[in-house]
Amino acid sequence: MAQTDNKKFFENLTGAGKAIAVLTSGGDAQGMNAAVRAVVRMGIYVGAKVYFVHEGYQGMVDGGDNIKEATWESVSSMLQMGGTVIGSARCKDFRTHEGRLKAAHNLVQRGITNLCVIGGDGSLTGANIFREEWSGLLAELVQQGLIDEEAAQKYSALHIVGMVGSIDNDFCGTDMTIGTDSALHRIIEVVDAIMTTAQSHQRTFVLEVMGRHCGYLALVSALACGADWVLIPEMPPEDGWEEKMCQKLSAKRAGMKRLNIIIVAEGAIDRNNKAITSEHVKNLVVQRLGFDTRVTILGHVQRGGTPSAFDRLLASRMGVEAVLVLLETTANCVVSLCGNQSVQLPLMECVQMTQEVQKAMDEKRFEEAVRLRGRCVSYVLFVTCGVAIGVSDFNVAVLNVGAPAAGMNAAVRSAVRVGISEGHKMFAVNDGFEGFSKGQIREIKWADVGGWTGQGGSLLGTKRTLPAKHIDKIAEQMRKYNINALLVIGGFEAFLGIMELLAARGTYDELCVPMVMVPATVSNNVPGSDLSIGADTALNAITDTCDHIKQSASGTKHRVFIIETMGGYCGYLASVGGLAAGADAAYIFEEPFDIRDLQSNVEHLTEKMKTSIQRGLVLRNENSNENYTTDFIYQLYSEEGKGVFDCRKNVLGHMQQGGAPSPFDRNFGTKIAAKAMQWITKKLNESYRKGRVFANTEDSACLLGMRRRAMVFQPVVQLKDKTDFVHRIPKEQWWLKLRPLMKILAKYKTSYDVSDSGQLEHVVLNRPKESEAMAAI
Repeated sequence: MAQTDNKKFFENLTGAGKAIAVLTSGGDAQGMNAAVRAVVRMGIYVGAKVYFVHEGYQGMVDGGDNIKEATWESVSSMLQMGGTVIGSARCKDFRTHEGRLKAAHNLVQRGITNLCVIGGDGSLTGANIFREEWSGLLAELVQQGLIDEEAAQKYSALHIVGMVGSIDNDFCGTDMTIGTDSALHRIIEVVDAIMTTAQSHQRTFVLEVMGRHCGYLALVSALACGADWVLIPEMPPEDGWEEKMCQKLSAKRAGMKRLNIIIVAEGAIDRNNKAITSEHVKNLVVQRLGFDTRVTILGHVQRGGTPSAFDRLLASRMGVEAVLVLLETTANCVVSLCGNQSVQLPLMECVQMTQEVQKAMDEKRFEEAVRLRGRCVSYVLFVTCGVAIGVSDFNVAVLNVGAPAAGMNAAVRSAVRVGISEGHKMFAVNDGFEGFSKGQIREIKWADVGGWTGQGGSLLGTKRTLPAKHIDKIAEQMRKYNINALLVIGGFEAFLGIMELLAARGTYDELCVPMVMVPATVSNNVPGSDLSIGADTALNAITDTCDHIKQSASGTKHRVFIIETMGGYCGYLASVGGLAAGADAAYIFEEPFDIRDLQSNVEHLTEKMKTSIQRGLVLRNENSNENYTTDFIYQLYSEEGKGVFDCRKNVLGHMQQGGAPSPFDRNFGTKIAAKAMQWITKKLNESYRKGRVFANTEDSACLLGMRRRAMVFQPVVQLKDKTDFVHRIPKEQWWLKLRPLMKILAKYKTSYDVSDSGQLEHVVLNRPKESEAMAAI
């Protein structure tokens, strides 16, 4: 382990002499295969033996061919596959002492004392019981003559690392479990499709989604599609909810809305713990309102399909982290995600808190259940975005600036409705700062943003024009419409625009108002934020296309694909997309490369093609190098690969910018815009002086961004020194730490910063407050 400037890197970290087994247990979840792949490849990379345990705990009990040593090639082509290739099963035998004794014997025979368990709370609880009994089980095996004392001494301790795989996101201690984001993708795809037929026939649809004990999928999908009503188990509706729901549906229909969407979690209950079924909700609407109503039960379709880009990244990061934990510590923990950072949490603390949620629900302590879940903000946002209240004298303008990004419309909708609910008059500005200068401004009301969450692009219209040359006209329009605050949703141009408005404050008092920027760009190149609205949708477009491209070579001769991605000078899409798609290399501006690097990559792929692996994937950011263009790299690979592989190239272009926003971008946009509006309200109340708003302090113009674990408001002027204005990127970018993961998983020798690894935290004490944290949805 090498250490430099308080950073830790593994150079020669070795797993020699260690044996690691990986298993998936309980219900399957998309992304489990990505986690298995990461564990296997990271384990082999550091010299450990890695074993598959097929069919979960049942395979561990049965032994034999169910426990097989894994090879590098045995996990090829797993990344994009749904479900779990190594199988999962509910195991009654493992719940018995005799079953666990058999499992211990099977592991000791192979020298396995390190387990990576991918499953839910039941699977992880079983693993912990197994660990606690381990020494006693070995003693019994010695007594029965099945192993000798030397083996008992050598394998005296069992170490377990858990990764939570569950589409319900019902495990406390982690923001997201493996499979949740993919399940949301399946739900939103269905909802988007249903909305078109519902509008055609003026229908009400009741959708039942999974979530027997957890309403996360129902709640987040309701936010993502702008549903009219949602029913979840943790927060049963108040008595009389039937009448309130029908009144709301009726009001929506009277307002010329042609459809209603109601989302019901399969475990939804009322205050008396009585089940609320989708059929009951349908009958209620039909009997009281006479609306044409249909029920759709999504069922296991939510578990199926390919994993989303988010789940591939989450699973890959957690799989690598799990192996590092097993190599570095003796902790028995869960590797997890908090905000945008991986953390380690004591296994049983997480399990116990998860079980506390169910206990609170059983005892009708529903507020406590919501608090323990840590998702109360989502529910508040759903209510806020669904009910119009309040009147005030403040006028707030919202505009999009820069290139369009999926999720912009969800952010505008959230800002408008939260602003109206807080009493402001909201104004929409069309075509960015250029439209602002021309007076393309109109009041935008509650109903005007209905159905916006699922729309791609920018319905307000957006342009890259900066405000400096139009500053006098913009000030005039702000005076004409009495604009008291600005919410700017956009990319790097929005950042530059806010700075230009700030610079003009000394000349124009009209610009002395609270301003906040919300980052929205597929390039993810805005300083002050780890993530931008739109980047997740672009990543999914890239990974989906790479899947299709790789599949096109199935059954053909060896082939390497060169793919060009967007991003300007920012290599986020190429790097993170490469990790999610299983690329062999990703060329970016931030990590300079030369002809020797290209030659090394060709040689690496040549060696790879001599195995059973038939396909290679190389991504290139559009501005990674002005001389080593996509055509140049394609021609180089084609020439050097003659006789071993052939090449194809694809420029993905604007398809990365289009399409319906992903669930992540819909909800990220909704949450971040709502938080921005709450900040605006606070600043307006603080800045109101003698009949007008006057805000000319440094902190009256901020960028709201996600930094590691928290949502942070940062004065724009303080971000100047952190920005490379020539290349329009932040000087420091968190995702560069992920680049070694792609190289490791592609079998390149590299260095990897593990400074954040090995930090065991506790579930309750060290978790950020929900008001400060951003759940990575």
